[in-house]
Amino acid sequence: MLTGIHPILHGELLAALDRLGHGDELVVADANFPAHRLGAVVVEVPGLSAASIVEAVRTVVPADAYDGASVLLMTAEDDERPAVQHELVAASAVPAERVDELERFAFYDRAAGARLIIRSGELRPYGNLILRKGVVNAYEPSEAAR
Repeated sequence: MLTGIHPILHGELLAALDRLGHGDELVVADANFPAHRLGAVVVEVPGLSAASIVEAVRTVVPADAYDGASVLLMTAEDDERPAVQHELVAASAVPAERVDELERFAFYDRAAGARLIIRSGELRPYGNLILRKGVVNAYEPSEAAR
């Protein structure tokens, strides 16, 4: 166990997140997402919602604040965001103007270029998000580590 690390972030997942550089993209995907056929490193985190994983990831991965969207969602069929996507955006803690959407097959194409796919146990459709990693500026020890 490590102090100050969200308990969802196990060793394999932490190592994969650590390998990401500025501008690299990661996908948090629902259980139905075709993760293994896209070619990126896939870490399975079954039994957890996509939003809970996004929230945990954001404790160690900053969102990119440069050009373009920091977060991408898959456009729902009726063009209205379902509840799961509102939860994903809230968990990402990214301002609304930094969130965009891609049509389903464009989302798959973009996800194929991601460096990491984290497949959750999320069973609701459209429970997928692409997050672009930002710059880690400084180390700030937790209260417990001081």
